Amino acid sequence: MNQTINKSRLFNASCFALITTAFSFSIRAGILPQLATDFNLSGEQLGFINSMWFLGFPIAMIVGGLVYHTFGPKNIMMVAFVCHALGIILTLYPGLLGGYTGLLISTFFIGIGNGCTEAACNPMIADTYQGAEMSTKLNRFHMWFPGGIVLGSLLSKFMTDANLGWQAQIWLILIPTVIYAYLFWGQTFPKPKTEGVTSIGKNLQAMVTPLYIFMFACMAITAITEFGPQQWTGLIMSKSGASPMLILALVTGLMAVIRFFAGSIVKKFDQTGVLLGSAILATIGIYLLSTQTGGMAYVAAVFFAMGVALFWPNMIGFVAEKVPLSGALGMSIVGGVGMFSTSIFQPIIGRWIDTAKTEQTAAGLTGDAMELAAGQSTLSTMMIFPLILVVAFTGLYFYMRKGTSAKA
Repeated sequence: MNQTINKSRLFNASCFALITTAFSFSIRAGILPQLATDFNLSGEQLGFINSMWFLGFPIAMIVGGLVYHTFGPKNIMMVAFVCHALGIILTLYPGLLGGYTGLLISTFFIGIGNGCTEAACNPMIADTYQGAEMSTKLNRFHMWFPGGIVLGSLLSKFMTDANLGWQAQIWLILIPTVIYAYLFWGQTFPKPKTEGVTSIGKNLQAMVTPLYIFMFACMAITAITEFGPQQWTGLIMSKSGASPMLILALVTGLMAVIRFFAGSIVKKFDQTGVLLGSAILATIGIYLLSTQTGGMAYVAAVFFAMGVALFWPNMIGFVAEKVPLSGALGMSIVGGVGMFSTSIFQPIIGRWIDTAKTEQTAAGLTGDAMELAAGQSTLSTMMIFPLILVVAFTGLYFYMRKGTSAKA
């Protein structure tokens, strides 16, 4: 007996699962100072705790992509729920595993849960919807990562200011976790819409094509273009005369809004046009962030948000639509390389900041002036990422137009 697929329920469940990911990102970041005090942790130890989030994420994405058609998206989301629940409980009671070790393991479990969410939900949404509607839904699904970060950050700040304690904030992550588990429970999941996509062999064949390899390489750069400046906003913009947290809230809030309305943008310009336009706007945004101070820094943040908002969902959507035989594995590998790239480049960006501070100090600058000059110098170095993308996506735009013309 064929059961009806409840598209809206599956989609809403996916969104709550991504809100869980966003909450785990923003709330855990918000409670770091309290964890450092309560458990007497060094900055290096806090860094290792954070790295577990980024380590678990791509591992689960890649493994999830490999087993998507055999283990199934329903079972992958069951693993996500178990890992999220375990991660939350172990965070609340880290003493069960020795305090610091407990926090490391709990963050790794949450990273696994987050990676399972991406591994299951991206291909599930791609199989549920067709064409332009698929692009719209993928963008609206990914809207909840920046949207959830804004919501989670505000809740964390409010609860911290109210002295409610970090444990109460961790309980918040459990709310969307329980909701997505309830919405997924007992549902029928869609079958693959592309013939042959369930074969790992065919997936791998599709993944060694020039177009897929090109997008794989570009994803590493789009991810660091998006996450690089955001991860270092507090340090780089602290002496700019603008509030780093307001800049971060402005960027993530605008990203959520843009992703909600992305369907009509993608329909008008196609994914290749959107990606090229995004690279141009991201270049302008990072340039302005590296040169402007005070109120103009917020204007720069608007350009940056417009640039990076549509990178991630449309890179995934492009692979789903233009390299369909790569399947769930292809989408997961592309997403995974984005996270690996973000992780790899973090210490490199940190080294750029250290070098810039040394150079500015040697030039005679001290205090806030030195900090500002070093931050702006580092941002100007980061411009290399979107500039590479402008060239790459210009070539992709004309290549895809040529292919479309040849078919016409």
